[in-house]
Amino acid sequence: VAGLGNYGLQGTRHSVGMAVLDRVAWQLAVAEGWRADRQCCADVAMATAHGLELVLLKPRRLMNLNGLSIASAAEIYSLRPEDIYLVHDDLDKALGKVAIKLGGSARGHNGVQSCISALHSNEMTRLRVGIGRP
Repeated sequence: VAGLGNYGLQGTRHSVGMAVLDRVAWQLAVAEGWRADRQCCADVAMATAHGLELVLLKPRRLMNLNGLSIASAAEIYSLRPEDIYLVHDDLDKALGKVAIKLGGSARGHNGVQSCISALHSNEMTRLRVGIGRP
């Protein structure tokens, strides 16, 4: 599960994917388990939920390069694109509204496009979090 955003710009609507991952880590009692992983240039925490092992990942790059971190992590943890969930902001959704999208185009989102390019696939599931048009 990768939270897209601009590392170092936490608290902005554009980095809501990272904020969602922080909340998930807290709810799964692994919030203290974040560690910097230099191999994939990301903060990583391991968790278990409903019998599934999860890799929570917050890229330490700008949004347009998030895909490089996610592709590296996919290789390290032997994940296929269809195993990956992207959590990202969506300008076209009202603030706080969420939607799940299975694969498809990036719809103009540079972080998602970076992931599609780096993984050579658009099969990732996306949790789109509405941020509205400020």
